[in-house]
Amino acid sequence: MYTDYTNCRLCPRECKVNRNNGEVGFCGASAEAEVNRIDLHFMEEPVISGKNGSGTVFFTHCTMRCIFCQNKEISRRSSVGKKISAEQLAEQYIILEQKGAHNINLVSPTQYMPTIKKSIEIAKQNGIKIPFVYNTSGFERPEIIKGLKDYIDIFLTDYKYQSPFLAKEYSNCEDYPDFIIDAISQMIKITGSPVLNDDGILKKGTIIRHLMLPGQLSDTLKIMNKVKKYFNDTALFSLMRQYTPTGDNLPDELRRTISDLEYSTATEEFEALGLEGFVQSDSSVGTDKIPNFSQSI
Repeated sequence: MYTDYTNCRLCPRECKVNRNNGEVGFCGASAEAEVNRIDLHFMEEPVISGKNGSGTVFFTHCTMRCIFCQNKEISRRSSVGKKISAEQLAEQYIILEQKGAHNINLVSPTQYMPTIKKSIEIAKQNGIKIPFVYNTSGFERPEIIKGLKDYIDIFLTDYKYQSPFLAKEYSNCEDYPDFIIDAISQMIKITGSPVLNDDGILKKGTIIRHLMLPGQLSDTLKIMNKVKKYFNDTALFSLMRQYTPTGDNLPDELRRTISDLEYSTATEEFEALGLEGFVQSDSSVGTDKIPNFSQSI
Protein backbone atom coordinates (compact mmCIF):
# COMPACT_ATOMS: atom_id res chain seq x y z
CA MET A 1 0.00 0.00 0.00
CA TYR A 2 1.37 3.41 -1.04
CA THR A 3 0.34 6.41 1.06
CA ASP A 4 0.22 8.74 -1.97
CA TYR A 5 -2.81 6.77 -3.19
CA THR A 6 -4.73 7.44 0.04
CA ASN A 7 -5.44 11.10 -0.74
CA CYS A 8 -4.46 11.22 -4.41
CA ARG A 9 -2.96 14.54 -5.50
CA LEU A 10 -0.49 13.15 -8.03
CA CYS A 11 -1.70 15.31 -10.92
CA PRO A 12 -3.03 18.88 -11.12
CA ARG A 13 -6.62 17.67 -10.83
CA GLU A 14 -5.93 16.75 -7.18
CA CYS A 15 -8.98 14.48 -6.90
CA LYS A 16 -8.05 13.57 -3.28
CA VAL A 17 -9.74 10.18 -3.58
CA ASN A 18 -8.62 7.22 -1.47
CA ARG A 19 -7.44 4.81 -4.12
CA ASN A 20 -6.24 2.40 -1.43
CA ASN A 21 -9.89 2.12 -0.39
CA GLY A 22 -11.19 1.43 -3.89
CA GLU A 23 -12.09 4.99 -4.87
CA VAL A 24 -11.14 6.29 -8.30
CA GLY A 25 -10.70 9.83 -9.53
CA PHE A 26 -10.72 11.50 -12.94
CA CYS A 27 -8.18 9.11 -14.48
CA GLY A 28 -9.93 5.95 -13.30
CA ALA A 29 -6.76 4.30 -11.99
CA SER A 30 -6.86 2.11 -8.91
CA ALA A 31 -4.09 1.57 -6.36
CA GLU A 32 -2.70 -1.26 -8.51
CA ALA A 33 -0.62 -0.34 -11.53
CA GLU A 34 -1.97 -1.59 -14.85
CA VAL A 35 -0.13 -2.01 -18.13
CA ASN A 36 -1.30 -2.94 -21.61
CA ARG A 37 1.90 -3.37 -23.57
CA ILE A 38 5.58 -3.86 -22.75
CA ASP A 39 7.90 -4.15 -25.72
CA LEU A 40 10.67 -2.59 -27.75
CA HIS A 41 9.32 0.51 -29.50
CA PHE A 42 10.89 2.18 -32.54
CA MET A 43 8.64 5.19 -33.15
CA GLU A 44 10.11 7.68 -30.68
CA GLU A 45 12.67 10.38 -31.49
CA PRO A 46 15.92 8.94 -32.91
CA VAL A 47 17.88 9.69 -29.73
CA ILE A 48 15.35 7.61 -27.77
CA SER A 49 14.61 4.69 -30.12
CA GLY A 50 18.05 4.35 -31.68
CA LYS A 51 18.62 1.15 -33.65
CA ASN A 52 17.65 -1.29 -30.87
CA GLY A 53 14.43 0.33 -29.73
CA SER A 54 13.13 1.92 -26.56
CA GLY A 55 11.98 -0.46 -23.83
CA THR A 56 8.47 0.89 -23.56
CA VAL A 57 5.88 0.28 -20.86
CA PHE A 58 2.40 1.52 -21.81
CA PHE A 59 0.36 2.15 -18.66
CA THR A 60 -3.42 2.25 -18.77
CA HIS A 61 -5.49 5.33 -17.86
CA CYS A 62 -4.41 8.95 -18.15
CA THR A 63 -4.70 12.18 -16.19
CA MET A 64 -5.93 13.94 -19.35
CA ARG A 65 -8.84 13.14 -21.65
CA CYS A 66 -7.80 14.33 -25.10
CA ILE A 67 -10.62 13.84 -27.58
CA PHE A 68 -8.11 13.05 -30.34
CA CYS A 69 -6.00 10.58 -28.32
CA GLN A 70 -4.34 7.97 -30.52
CA ASN A 71 -3.87 5.66 -27.52
CA LYS A 72 -7.52 5.90 -26.48
CA GLU A 73 -7.86 2.12 -26.28
CA ILE A 74 -5.73 2.22 -23.12
CA SER A 75 -6.00 5.82 -21.89
CA ARG A 76 -9.69 6.16 -21.09
CA ARG A 77 -11.16 6.06 -17.59
CA SER A 78 -12.79 2.71 -18.39
CA SER A 79 -9.63 1.15 -19.87
CA VAL A 80 -8.48 -2.15 -18.47
CA GLY A 81 -4.94 -3.49 -18.40
CA LYS A 82 -3.01 -6.21 -16.64
CA LYS A 83 -2.32 -5.50 -12.98
CA ILE A 84 1.36 -5.51 -12.18
CA SER A 85 3.40 -5.05 -9.01
CA ALA A 86 6.54 -3.00 -8.55
CA GLU A 87 8.55 -6.22 -8.36
CA GLN A 88 7.08 -7.49 -11.62
CA LEU A 89 7.71 -4.17 -13.32
CA ALA A 90 11.35 -4.29 -12.25
CA GLU A 91 11.64 -7.78 -13.75
CA GLN A 92 10.26 -6.47 -17.05
CA TYR A 93 12.77 -3.60 -17.07
CA ILE A 94 15.63 -6.09 -16.73
CA ILE A 95 14.21 -8.23 -19.55
CA LEU A 96 13.98 -5.18 -21.81
CA GLU A 97 17.58 -4.27 -21.00
CA GLN A 98 18.64 -7.81 -21.89
CA LYS A 99 16.85 -7.43 -25.24
CA GLY A 100 19.07 -4.46 -26.01
CA ALA A 101 16.71 -1.59 -25.17
CA HIS A 102 18.44 1.78 -25.03
CA ASN A 103 16.24 2.89 -22.13
CA ILE A 104 13.10 2.15 -20.12
CA ASN A 105 10.30 4.34 -21.47
CA LEU A 106 7.41 4.84 -19.02
CA VAL A 107 4.36 6.05 -20.98
CA SER A 108 1.58 7.88 -19.07
CA PRO A 109 3.16 7.11 -15.70
CA THR A 110 1.90 9.84 -13.37
CA GLN A 111 -1.17 8.05 -11.99
CA TYR A 112 1.11 5.17 -10.88
CA MET A 113 4.12 7.18 -9.76
CA PRO A 114 4.55 5.61 -6.28
CA THR A 115 4.56 2.08 -7.73
CA ILE A 116 6.91 3.13 -10.50
CA LYS A 117 9.39 4.74 -8.11
CA LYS A 118 9.50 1.53 -6.10
CA SER A 119 10.01 -0.53 -9.27
CA ILE A 120 12.94 1.66 -10.28
CA GLU A 121 14.53 1.25 -6.85
CA ILE A 122 14.27 -2.53 -7.20
CA ALA A 123 15.64 -2.53 -10.76
CA LYS A 124 18.61 -0.41 -9.73
CA GLN A 125 19.31 -2.75 -6.80
CA ASN A 126 19.36 -5.54 -9.38
CA GLY A 127 21.93 -3.73 -11.50
CA ILE A 128 20.02 -2.10 -14.34
CA LYS A 129 22.21 0.40 -16.19
CA ILE A 130 20.07 1.98 -18.92
CA PRO A 131 18.29 5.33 -18.41
CA PHE A 132 14.68 5.74 -17.31
CA VAL A 133 12.42 7.92 -19.47
CA TYR A 134 9.34 9.67 -18.06
CA ASN A 135 6.99 9.97 -21.04
CA THR A 136 4.31 12.44 -19.98
CA SER A 137 1.53 14.68 -21.25
CA GLY A 138 3.14 17.59 -19.42
CA PHE A 139 0.06 18.05 -17.21
CA GLU A 140 2.09 17.75 -14.04
CA ARG A 141 2.42 19.34 -10.63
CA PRO A 142 6.00 20.69 -10.41
CA GLU A 143 6.33 19.55 -6.79
CA ILE A 144 5.49 15.99 -7.83
CA ILE A 145 8.06 16.12 -10.64
CA LYS A 146 10.61 17.31 -8.08
CA GLY A 147 10.20 13.98 -6.29
CA LEU A 148 11.55 12.13 -9.35
CA LYS A 149 15.10 13.31 -8.74
CA ASP A 150 17.37 10.23 -8.51
CA TYR A 151 14.77 8.15 -10.38
CA ILE A 152 14.39 9.65 -13.86
CA ASP A 153 17.19 10.39 -16.34
CA ILE A 154 15.15 11.65 -19.30
CA PHE A 155 11.88 13.52 -19.54
CA LEU A 156 9.94 13.13 -22.77
CA THR A 157 7.18 15.67 -22.22
CA ASP A 158 4.39 17.03 -24.34
CA TYR A 159 3.70 20.75 -24.56
CA LYS A 160 0.18 20.41 -25.92
CA TYR A 161 -1.36 23.84 -25.59
CA GLN A 162 -0.65 27.47 -24.88
CA SER A 163 -4.33 28.36 -25.26
CA PRO A 164 -6.56 27.65 -22.20
CA PHE A 165 -9.53 27.49 -24.60
CA LEU A 166 -7.99 24.68 -26.66
CA ALA A 167 -6.87 22.86 -23.50
CA LYS A 168 -10.45 22.93 -22.22
CA GLU A 169 -12.11 22.06 -25.54
CA TYR A 170 -9.80 19.19 -26.46
CA SER A 171 -8.52 17.86 -23.11
CA ASN A 172 -10.84 19.11 -20.36
CA CYS A 173 -8.03 20.95 -18.57
CA GLU A 174 -8.08 24.67 -19.23
CA ASP A 175 -5.40 25.16 -16.57
CA TYR A 176 -2.86 23.15 -18.61
CA PRO A 177 -0.93 26.31 -19.60
CA ASP A 178 -0.72 27.30 -15.92
CA PHE A 179 1.37 24.22 -15.12
CA ILE A 180 3.44 23.44 -18.19
CA ILE A 181 6.28 25.98 -17.92
CA ASP A 182 6.95 25.29 -14.23
CA ALA A 183 6.68 21.53 -14.77
CA ILE A 184 9.22 21.55 -17.62
CA SER A 185 11.50 23.86 -15.64
CA GLN A 186 11.54 21.30 -12.84
CA MET A 187 12.26 18.50 -15.30
CA ILE A 188 15.28 20.36 -16.65
CA LYS A 189 16.54 21.02 -13.11
CA ILE A 190 16.59 17.25 -12.64
CA THR A 191 18.16 16.21 -15.95
CA GLY A 192 20.30 19.17 -16.91
CA SER A 193 21.00 19.89 -20.57
CA PRO A 194 20.90 16.97 -23.04
CA VAL A 195 23.81 14.52 -22.97
CA LEU A 196 24.27 11.92 -25.75
CA ASN A 197 26.45 8.83 -25.70
CA ASP A 198 28.93 7.94 -28.45
CA ASP A 199 26.14 6.28 -30.46
CA GLY A 200 23.95 9.37 -30.41
CA ILE A 201 21.52 8.00 -27.81
CA LEU A 202 20.25 10.33 -25.11
CA LYS A 203 21.66 9.52 -21.67
CA LYS A 204 20.21 12.49 -19.79
CA GLY A 205 18.07 15.44 -20.72
CA THR A 206 14.60 16.71 -21.56
CA ILE A 207 12.76 16.57 -24.88
CA ILE A 208 9.76 18.86 -25.30
CA ARG A 209 7.26 17.49 -27.81
CA HIS A 210 4.51 19.38 -29.54
CA LEU A 211 1.90 17.55 -31.62
CA MET A 212 0.52 20.00 -34.15
CA LEU A 213 -3.25 20.03 -34.47
CA PRO A 214 -5.06 21.01 -37.68
CA GLY A 215 -6.14 24.62 -37.76
CA GLN A 216 -4.13 25.55 -34.67
CA LEU A 217 -0.92 26.88 -36.22
CA SER A 218 -1.11 30.03 -34.11
CA ASP A 219 -0.91 28.01 -30.90
CA THR A 220 2.03 26.01 -32.28
CA LEU A 221 3.97 29.20 -33.04
CA LYS A 222 3.27 30.56 -29.56
CA ILE A 223 4.53 27.33 -27.99
CA MET A 224 7.78 27.36 -29.98
CA ASN A 225 8.41 30.95 -28.95
CA LYS A 226 7.76 30.05 -25.30
CA VAL A 227 10.23 27.16 -25.57
CA LYS A 228 12.83 29.50 -27.06
CA LYS A 229 12.25 32.09 -24.34
CA TYR A 230 12.33 29.79 -21.33
CA PHE A 231 14.34 26.73 -22.34
CA ASN A 232 16.48 27.64 -25.36
CA ASP A 233 19.59 25.40 -25.17
CA THR A 234 18.55 23.39 -22.10
CA ALA A 235 16.14 21.05 -23.90
CA LEU A 236 15.52 19.50 -27.30
CA PHE A 237 12.30 20.33 -29.16
CA SER A 238 10.32 17.84 -31.23
CA LEU A 239 7.83 19.29 -33.73
CA MET A 240 5.40 16.50 -34.54
CA ARG A 241 3.34 16.26 -37.70
CA GLN A 242 1.91 12.81 -37.03
CA TYR A 243 -1.62 13.82 -36.01
CA THR A 244 -3.99 11.21 -37.44
CA PRO A 245 -7.76 11.63 -36.97
CA THR A 246 -9.27 8.55 -35.32
CA GLY A 247 -12.73 7.89 -33.93
CA ASP A 248 -16.21 9.09 -34.82
CA ASN A 249 -16.69 11.87 -32.28
CA LEU A 250 -14.13 14.41 -33.43
CA PRO A 251 -15.15 18.02 -34.11
CA ASP A 252 -15.02 18.99 -37.76
CA GLU A 253 -11.73 20.89 -37.46
CA LEU A 254 -9.93 17.75 -36.20
CA ARG A 255 -11.12 15.47 -39.00
CA ARG A 256 -8.11 16.15 -41.22
CA THR A 257 -4.34 15.84 -41.03
CA ILE A 258 -1.86 18.72 -40.90
CA SER A 259 -1.54 20.54 -44.22
CA ASP A 260 1.79 21.02 -45.98
CA LEU A 261 1.43 24.79 -45.53
CA GLU A 262 0.82 24.49 -41.79
CA TYR A 263 3.83 22.27 -41.29
CA SER A 264 6.16 24.22 -43.56
CA THR A 265 5.25 27.44 -41.73
CA ALA A 266 5.98 25.76 -38.39
CA THR A 267 9.30 24.30 -39.56
CA GLU A 268 10.36 27.70 -40.90
CA GLU A 269 9.70 29.16 -37.43
CA PHE A 270 11.58 26.24 -35.87
CA GLU A 271 14.62 27.12 -37.95
CA ALA A 272 14.26 30.88 -37.49
CA LEU A 273 14.21 30.48 -33.72
CA GLY A 274 17.28 28.23 -33.83
CA LEU A 275 15.60 25.43 -31.90
CA GLU A 276 17.57 22.20 -31.53
CA GLY A 277 15.69 18.96 -32.04
CA PHE A 278 13.52 17.12 -34.51
CA VAL A 279 10.91 17.54 -37.23
CA GLN A 280 8.84 14.84 -38.91
CA SER A 281 8.13 13.93 -42.52
CA ASP A 282 4.62 13.24 -43.82
CA SER A 283 5.41 9.53 -43.60
CA SER A 284 4.82 9.80 -39.83
CA VAL A 285 1.07 10.16 -40.46
CA GLY A 286 -1.22 7.12 -40.43
CA THR A 287 -2.91 4.59 -38.20
CA ASP A 288 -0.16 2.07 -38.95
CA LYS A 289 2.14 4.16 -36.72
CA ILE A 290 -0.10 3.60 -33.67
CA PRO A 291 1.03 0.70 -31.41
CA ASN A 292 -1.10 -2.45 -31.32
CA PHE A 293 -2.97 -2.48 -28.03
CA SER A 294 -5.12 -5.52 -28.81
CA GLN A 295 -3.31 -7.71 -26.30
CA SER A 296 -2.09 -7.04 -22.79
CA ILE A 297 1.70 -7.48 -22.60
